[in-house]
Amino acid sequence: MDHAADAHRTDLMTITRFVLNEQSKYPESRGDFTILLNHIVLGCKFVCSSVNKGEEQKKLDVLSNEVFIKALVSSGRTCILVSEEDEDAIIVEPSKRGRYCVVFDPLDGSSNIDCGVSIGTIFGIYMVKDDHEPTLADVLQPGKQMVAAGYCMYGSSCTLVLSTGKGVNGFTLDPSLGEFILTHPDIRIPKKGKIYSVNEGNAKNWDGPTAKYVENCKFPKDGSPSKSLRYIGSMVADVHRTILYGGTFMYPADKKSPSGKLRVLYEVFPMSFLMENAGGQAFTGKQRALDLVPTKIHDRSPIFLGSYDDIEEIKALYAAEGKEE
Repeated sequence: MDHAADAHRTDLMTITRFVLNEQSKYPESRGDFTILLNHIVLGCKFVCSSVNKGEEQKKLDVLSNEVFIKALVSSGRTCILVSEEDEDAIIVEPSKRGRYCVVFDPLDGSSNIDCGVSIGTIFGIYMVKDDHEPTLADVLQPGKQMVAAGYCMYGSSCTLVLSTGKGVNGFTLDPSLGEFILTHPDIRIPKKGKIYSVNEGNAKNWDGPTAKYVENCKFPKDGSPSKSLRYIGSMVADVHRTILYGGTFMYPADKKSPSGKLRVLYEVFPMSFLMENAGGQAFTGKQRALDLVPTKIHDRSPIFLGSYDDIEEIKALYAAEGKEE
């Protein structure tokens, strides 16, 4: 037996230990956030195990939604839940209420289940400032008001990426321990990337700046090498690659979907929050994504997110178009 290796394995930074360490920096905190996060982590473990068992898509969509709703309500720390799967927001009954609002997509990219592509859960967390009857106004806030956001990707491994507003950290589920272990501390997206990610099948409906940017990726005018195209079609997987390797992920508005396709509260906001905290940018084609104010819980928005310099280039193309008009 290799005792040294075993001893090393026990000194692990689990996600619970990591969040407790963070909590200890704030003497006023009551541990509510840690409890809430533990319930989210439990939901992720459950869905991960169901995905690995090969359940069919329809079942998994419903199952993962129920799992997260039950996990969040039973934490006793939430007051409003917004799920991609439910038309209306869920107001938690008074006896189980806490001060957090959670917006989530329980299984993003689930149409890819049957072909083995990575899928995931996306979540964002808002905090309600005072004790009042929860209303939709508590969640219809700009993304910059979120206190935390993350996603859990169910792929070749189960990876949870989290930000509480100070940097981004990645944890991988160790199945033998049943624990998420810190494997990607302080993720920083490269300042400029070599990859662009977009559904090129929509090209005929794109606006000018999107078409120009993609053209520049393929045929750079400054003599630099062309960028590589990588598009999985599962937002969690595409954003995960972008945050680690750099480049851009885009789902622009087009003639078919003038407001874009991705949902503001539980897709655009959490991913933009993570991207900014990793040193990247997120832009809607008009403004910083996290400044958007949603008016309905299932609002959509165009989104360009990724490496700082690459998004600057997209912003410049939109600004130039604005001057021409």
